Amino acid sequence: MTYTPDCTLPTDVLDQIAGGGLDALPEAIRLLINAAMLQERQKVLGVGPYERSPERQAHANGFKDKTVQTRMGALTLAVPQVREGGFFPKSFDKGVRSERALKLAIAEMYVQGVSTRKVAAITEELCGFEVSSAQVSRAAAELDSVLDDWRKRPLGTYRYVYLDARYEKVRQAGQVRDAAVLIASGVDATGKRAVLGVSVALSEQEVHWRTFLEGLVERGLRGVELIISDAHGGLQAARKAVFGGTPWQRCQFHLQQNAQAYVPRQEMKREVAAAIRAIFTAPSLHDAKRLLGETVQRYRAGAPRLATWMEENLPEGLMVFAFPEAHWRRLRTTNGLERLNQEVRRRTRVARLFPNEASCLRLVTAVVMEISEDWETDKAYLTFEH
Repeated sequence: MTYTPDCTLPTDVLDQIAGGGLDALPEAIRLLINAAMLQERQKVLGVGPYERSPERQAHANGFKDKTVQTRMGALTLAVPQVREGGFFPKSFDKGVRSERALKLAIAEMYVQGVSTRKVAAITEELCGFEVSSAQVSRAAAELDSVLDDWRKRPLGTYRYVYLDARYEKVRQAGQVRDAAVLIASGVDATGKRAVLGVSVALSEQEVHWRTFLEGLVERGLRGVELIISDAHGGLQAARKAVFGGTPWQRCQFHLQQNAQAYVPRQEMKREVAAAIRAIFTAPSLHDAKRLLGETVQRYRAGAPRLATWMEENLPEGLMVFAFPEAHWRRLRTTNGLERLNQEVRRRTRVARLFPNEASCLRLVTAVVMEISEDWETDKAYLTFEH
């Protein structure tokens, strides 16, 4: 099917799927990407197709076919050209960035001799060609430049910052080790979210966290009014060193999970969970503290370890009450990062074992970069009243 500028996209896509079912998905996706690229060019030109206007900023110069390999096979896209040069559609690059990172992760495993026959077969299927070390190196260098620029981009004022960590398997010196993947996201003064940074390392946890947080500050992060995170030991030490005067909200979801380890009997778990939930959802800080005191006293005799743990830890989940009530739901937990982590996990599960830290960082960065770009077009995550 030939793509033309006057193509009516929704009808074409629906007709493709209606006629061919799932087999038509590659063609439908090709149409979608082509249309998105065409819209980008129209914005650059400043006028509609064939329109004469003094508002015109540039001139269209046809299309250039470019074939990319995806998990659905090869897609030949019509990349729109601009006569004055310097134009390249972001929708094309964004759509294939994380796919390329995933291919490279698997390809590196194969090239470095740590893959199985199954991985070799997947590599050939995904990449569409025999993988050589030279090809992998060239592709990695090109992609790494883009991802590194994004990780080093300047930041600014972010009022709320969320921090989280997860782990991926990485091979080092013939051993399989757990590499920590650190992610920071933030909400700016307009209420919009962004992924602020990501880091992958096998180093000691506190050192890694401190280096990561110091890097955010060096890139211009400022105006932080609240940090939301779990109580990771290394994270807490680094947070106090870098953001010592900034209020901290301990993730209430993780507090609920942690409490279960101190419940002495299985039949008590639901009751304890409800009691903690009542504290966290109280209408005010005063009510939350009152409920906390009553709950601690209730379990003092029958579950002393639980009572002591509650008294020492639950107050760390009450900082949210010092902020606007309209923001409480968003500030109680780090669940706002959950979709992001789920998407990262979905992609890294395919690779399973990374050949090195750089390969893991490449794929994770590509995924979170795409999600952060999607957040830019979403409606505001929070509303700040002036």
